[in-house]
Parts: sequence; structure tokens; C-alpha cells
Amino acid sequence: MRGYLNEQILIYQIKRGHTESFAPLYDHYVQKVYRFVYLKVPSASDAEDLTSETFLKTWQYIKEARAIGNLQAVIYKIARNVVVDFYRKRGKMIVDSLDESENEIVIADRVDLTLEEKMVLKSEMVLVEKALRELKDTYREIIILHYLNDLSLKEIAKVVERSPGAVRVMLHRGIKALKGKLKPHT
Repeated sequence: MRGYLNEQILIYQIKRGHTESFAPLYDHYVQKVYRFVYLKVPSASDAEDLTSETFLKTWQYIKEARAIGNLQAVIYKIARNVVVDFYRKRGKMIVDSLDESENEIVIADRVDLTLEEKMVLKSEMVLVEKALRELKDTYREIIILHYLNDLSLKEIAKVVERSPGAVRVMLHRGIKALKGKLKPHT
């Protein structure tokens, strides 16, 4: 994606019936949205389903909305609402086991690492993922949006409907809580 103007052109084309214009938007955001959703739900298959639902709702929103100033904020807000709906339908579940297949795929692709380094990296990724899942939802969400998906504090503020100052404070508290959860493991 080359930027805001290119994104706005694609949105305009989608509204005019050019369905193929959605593909570049999807390609640009799908991994980020999946990662965002994955760390909020119990399994990879749930994350895949909810990511698909997010993009279906994004498509509908684009077709129906008059103006979209920040598509990224819209997509994350939709993803956030999809996850909330997921838990409303199922009732809040406690995650006892982690789906490690995603970590294994990422690590297996690293040809620059020895087998021992891959094993250490996998165990560290599992610990961080487990610690993230144990954080309060708001902290986890802001950490994922900022550090994994590279959103600015201002962009996160639009997604979570808070002020940038409040987001900065929650990010600081979330990092502190994450460090506290990881400390016993280091």
C-alpha cells in the first residue's frame, strides 16, 4: 500500500463497483488483522474465521459508508467488534492451551537459525504469547496494535475510542504488566 491517497482511490473504486480493488486492501491488512485477532481468541481456526468476518464486514462498510477518513482505524474497530461478538455468542472462555502451530510455521521458515536457536525462539514465543493472553484485554489490545501492527498512539485512540494520552498511559501500564508476567520465566 502506497499511502492514504492510494487507499482512498481504492475505496472510491470499490464504491463504484470495481470489486477487484478490494484485493490490495485485503492483502495489505490481512496479516495484521489476523495477528490482532489471533491473540484475542482461543484458537487459530477461530482467528481465521473472525478475520474473514472482519473483511466481509469491512467490504460492507465500504460499500455503505459515505466517507472513510482512516481505513486502518475502521478495520481494527470492526475486528474488535467481531471479537466482542464472538465472546458474546459463546460466553467468555478461559484459554487453557495455546495453539502452537502458528509459532512452529514462523520458526520453521527461519533458515538462518540452528535447530537449538529455533527451539529457544519457539519457547520464548510461547511464553510471550501466554503472557499476552493473561493481560487485561485493553492492555493486550493496545500492545498488539502498537508493537505488532505498528499503529501510532493517535490511530489506536481512534480504534479504542480513547484519547491519545489515555492510550499512552494504558500502553505503559500494559508493558509494565507484561514485563511482570514474563519476569518469573527469565
